[in-house]
Amino acid sequence: MTTYLVVGAVVGELRYVPEGIPVVVTGVGKTAAAVATARALGERDTSDLVVLNVGTTGALRDGMAGVYSPSRVINHDINADAVRALGIDPREVLEVEGGDGTVLASGDVFVTDPVIRARLAERADLVDMEAYGVVYACREYGVPVRVVKHVSDSADEGALEWPALVDTSAKVLGEWVTAYVS
Repeated sequence: MTTYLVVGAVVGELRYVPEGIPVVVTGVGKTAAAVATARALGERDTSDLVVLNVGTTGALRDGMAGVYSPSRVINHDINADAVRALGIDPREVLEVEGGDGTVLASGDVFVTDPVIRARLAERADLVDMEAYGVVYACREYGVPVRVVKHVSDSADEGALEWPALVDTSAKVLGEWVTAYVS
């Protein structure tokens, strides 16, 4: 029987996850997400576990709205070419099974700058700060993961309104989790 663990960055994103489903609040950023996810995986039987990484995302392309399940996450703030030049695989791109074809760029930058948004949009559709860390930890533990993000903003100056927008996203994500685990 499949069991689920819902992982998100902040309490506000997880507010509507149904009772009885364990949740992990990672904190903000890739490092916090990876550490909290790894800790949670190390503390439980993972043989039948599926991790659901849910949260908000910024849209890097105009007109994107709603729920997405990315097929690929990119660590966007690593100098991958320089690391590769040293003969080391930076693993900056991770594939996610069962996705919808979208690409999510994760980094430790809260994107509000149009120049950064445009640069990221060359490689990705969406941006967040945690998914790469969650997927990386799950991969290391051999645990399946599904990334599900709701567009809360357009990764521009309007993103600063995120605190007022997160509850709307959390409701949609809670409904998604309810339907998925049923």
